[in-house]
Amino acid sequence: MGVHVVQSGETLWAISRMYRVSISEIMSDNGLPSTNSLTPGLALYIPRDQSPYRLYRIKSGDSLWKLAVLYNTTLEAITEANPALAQNSLSVGQIITIPTDVKVEMVTLGFIVPYSQQAAIEQVSRLAGQITYLAVAAYSLTAEGYAYVQLEDRELSSTSKRLGLNPLLMIRNQIGSEFSAELIGRVLENPDFRKNLVNSLIALSRERGYSGISIDFEFIPPARRSDFLAFLRELKEALGTLILHVNVHAKTEDIPNNPIIGAYDYQGIARIADIVAVMTIDYGYPGGPPDPVSPAWWIEQVVMYSLTQINPKKLQIAMPLYGYDKIVPDNTTIARSVMAAQNVALAHWRPIQYDERADSPFYQYRQNDQEHFVWFEDIRSYIAKYRLIDLYGLLGTTFWQLSLPAPQNWAYVRDRVNIIKS
Repeated sequence: MGVHVVQSGETLWAISRMYRVSISEIMSDNGLPSTNSLTPGLALYIPRDQSPYRLYRIKSGDSLWKLAVLYNTTLEAITEANPALAQNSLSVGQIITIPTDVKVEMVTLGFIVPYSQQAAIEQVSRLAGQITYLAVAAYSLTAEGYAYVQLEDRELSSTSKRLGLNPLLMIRNQIGSEFSAELIGRVLENPDFRKNLVNSLIALSRERGYSGISIDFEFIPPARRSDFLAFLRELKEALGTLILHVNVHAKTEDIPNNPIIGAYDYQGIARIADIVAVMTIDYGYPGGPPDPVSPAWWIEQVVMYSLTQINPKKLQIAMPLYGYDKIVPDNTTIARSVMAAQNVALAHWRPIQYDERADSPFYQYRQNDQEHFVWFEDIRSYIAKYRLIDLYGLLGTTFWQLSLPAPQNWAYVRDRVNIIKS
């Protein structure tokens, strides 16, 4: 699988010899700060040491021969990987393992907040081959519905196009750095303000060379559910062939009166939007109890509900490039990139544990007489999420956000995913 979990007493030199991969390559792909930066439980991505496989759910009419041809493998390889499998008794819904070098294909979207436009351009340039769409989070709106620029983005938009990316103007209902339910509720309920918003978004996207718009309106008042759909219809009609990408909070059932998820009519949104991105992040949220940020069991529940409402070829799920370091018991929260979270464990020589149900790593450490509990992501948790995307045939994934270093994720995408460039 290309993953090595460090055991007590192991050295980077010995691991390098074991897999015949250079120390420098292991360090680079895993964001290690030094050659002695190891701790028990640390999961390392090992490039080129892979026995790649994909998960597949049996459909009506499938046979092992058809699957062997589809995945460019052999009957013998499939049966060897699935010892309990009987060729003549495949059952619909059964999940099997298929050894294959055929890569999963997906559409990816990376979010970027251009606090420094030059730094954002440098980061996007490094990751351009692994991204389909770039959503530039640089816009908000006034109380009368006029979209406006918060952060300069002209050069970023034009550069991303030269790099083969499709830039999307991303607008959020923020006042300062906080999402405002009152702001978006006021605009959505007023047809004139909605028109202002549509017209100003179209004008800005044309002026700045965007390929479409990504909507991230959070905490929409539930009473504005139908108004949100009306706005999306009006916006998509004005966009024409340009992309309408809509981000929605994750849910496992429809609760129309819920203040967080109630305004999102998944089915209605999916009829209008080109892509719907379900934000399968922050299950463990800032200020809340120590919980995994993006547990696999929860993501699968969200996906299963979402697929009752949204065509899988329109559906993206979200991957966090961050973790949360929580000081217990008051749960004061420090957000860290996944690389920084990993390296805090290394700096404190703390063993890393892994929750198999959540498919998420965690550890604890003590500093300044305070106890810290950290949930983050590593190569194992990312692989688990990519396999869910593959298993359910989803369009792909989004990444929040590209300025947060996550070298293991990008090394895996480089090696095991074919990015669809539209």
